[in-house]
Order: sequence, then C-alpha cells, then structure tokens
Amino acid sequence: MDKKSKILIIDDEPEILILVKSRIESSGYKGITAGSGKAGIELAMKEKPTIILLDLLMPEMDGYEVMKQLKSNPLTEKIPVILFTAAPPEEVIKKGGQVMEAVDFVIKPFDEKALLFLINRISDMTSEDVMD
Repeated sequence: MDKKSKILIIDDEPEILILVKSRIESSGYKGITAGSGKAGIELAMKEKPTIILLDLLMPEMDGYEVMKQLKSNPLTEKIPVILFTAAPPEEVIKKGGQVMEAVDFVIKPFDEKALLFLINRISDMTSEDVMD
C-alpha cells in the first residue's frame, strides 16, 4: 500500500470534508478536499489523486454529473471513484447506469474502519496496476 497516495474528497458538507480528511491522514494518506463538483473536477485534473471519494447529493453539480465528466476526461478517466453518499442504497442502485464506473459506494453515516479498508484495498490494486 502506498501510504503517500492522494485521496480527493468531493462533498458539499464542510464537516464531512474535515472528518474524512482527518481519518484518511491519520492512516497515512494525503487528503485533499473540494466543496463542490466543479472544484472537485478541477482538483482531480490538477492533483491526479489515487482515489476519489465522491458525494452524490450536492447542489449545482451533483455527483452523477461529476462522475460523468471525470470518466469522459482522459486526465481523470482511470482514477477509481468511491461514491460516498447519504442517498438510500436503492436510489444509488436505481441510478446504476450512471454510477457503473464507480468501484464501490459507502453510505453515510459511514463506518470508519470499513471506509479505510476499502481505500486500502483500492490503493493496493491501483499500486499493482501501476507496477504492471
């Protein structure tokens, strides 16, 4: 696991950004945050994070649109995205066609250990892909 991996958290709730960034950084990752979909897309292109945690329910540009733009951009299309949302699981599944390119999803309120396990697993897979 590359503990210097950058994790981009895109969420419109400042408390969530602070909490998740703190948890990620206490596990050795570098956390970067964006408070909107537009800012998240810009940061993803600039920072090239290892993983993106993406909230679905945001004003202005929701996570579905952010995902669509990330996956259609050659600079960001290969970055694994974990959907991170308070939306009910059935809503996420119902809109499955729009989120098919996400590697997984986590429902808020989240289990900290489960989230970090998922990040570790995806970071390990990403590191192996880079080495191949």
